Amino acid sequence: MAHTLQIEYDDALLLDVAMPREEFEREAVFLLAAKLYERGRLPSGPAARLCGMERVAFLLALPRVGVSMTNLKAEDLDIELDFAHGP
Repeated sequence: MAHTLQIEYDDALLLDVAMPREEFEREAVFLLAAKLYERGRLPSGPAARLCGMERVAFLLALPRVGVSMTNLKAEDLDIELDFAHGP
């Protein structure tokens, strides 16, 4: 079942951000998906789908908004590095 999130804003906000409505709405949804991904609440695939992007394009766009392409925690990174170095 699909759900809709509605956020009310006026033309003054669009003037403040100097963006057309469509671009502002795309950016808002992307920022929501990026933040959910960054916080570990959504994996990259579902986050990309949320904002209507392919997964790789989503990951490549994350640095533009200051979000790392990987959301590994330090302890997860240590485990991955140990695994990569082998026994």
